Amino acid sequence: MSHILVSGLINIETTLRVDDFPIPYFPVRYPFHGVNSSVSGVGYNLAKALTTLGDQVTFLSLIGEDIAAQQTRAALGAAGIDDGYILGQLECTAQSVILYDDAGRRQIHTDLKDIQEQSHPPEIFEQTLQRSDLLALCNINFSRPMLHAAQKAGKIIATDVHTIADLHDDYNTDFMAAAQILFMSDENLPLPPEEWASAMFRTYDNEIIVIGLGAQGALLAVRKDDFVGRFPAVRVRPILNTIGAGDALFSAFLHGYSCSGNPYIALRKAILFAGYKIGGISAAGDFLSHAALDELFQRQETGTWEFGE
Repeated sequence: MSHILVSGLINIETTLRVDDFPIPYFPVRYPFHGVNSSVSGVGYNLAKALTTLGDQVTFLSLIGEDIAAQQTRAALGAAGIDDGYILGQLECTAQSVILYDDAGRRQIHTDLKDIQEQSHPPEIFEQTLQRSDLLALCNINFSRPMLHAAQKAGKIIATDVHTIADLHDDYNTDFMAAAQILFMSDENLPLPPEEWASAMFRTYDNEIIVIGLGAQGALLAVRKDDFVGRFPAVRVRPILNTIGAGDALFSAFLHGYSCSGNPYIALRKAILFAGYKIGGISAAGDFLSHAALDELFQRQETGTWEFGE
């Protein structure tokens, strides 16, 4: 397995199941078993998924010194993630509220507190950089200074810019320019995904681009092979919540690619990993182990697996 450094957000996430969008006004509602709170955030989701898959993970993040921070550190310990580089220097730990419906649509409200004005000590990054095979640098401000140091060290950089609509997006340009492996969603793209991937290759030096297509699967573009193609979604089990599906796809791809160097197999396995994950409620739960994912992949290949097992 690989040693992967993750730099990204960790927060307290509250999810609320709603009947439909838009939401009509009502003074009181009782969605029994429809409200859940847990530790989440893109960085935490990646770190937990990669740890579950068997990788050695170094996780860099920022939290507060509040009650939420106690919950956060307890969750890190339970997941087997070292919290030594999770620094309590915020006024309060970041929080999010996510509304979702049975059709898989979601609306995310994220309160980052003062995290965008904070930095993670560069000496810590320098200490952990050399032992890492791959760097998952999430597109949050405290990861930004790490990009140049990682490039200088010749490390593989991966990032996910999520929803994006501009090739020269002010916030994400340096992340897109630095990443050899670049993920994003098709949700706000101004072009068809195939055309967008080609435009990205003309603009930046990315080697691999993956565009999440939601229920339609994902698009993979590999520069050295001059390949652009779609991989369909796979229904692994009944869907409960699609929150965190993109993070699951990203983390499982990084795991598979770092193990094999084969982006095509890595994405096919990542689609299965994400398909299983969305059968759970939390964005940071229901992750398969490396062995369980391999078994599911082999059973799919041989036709010995059935939906809902």
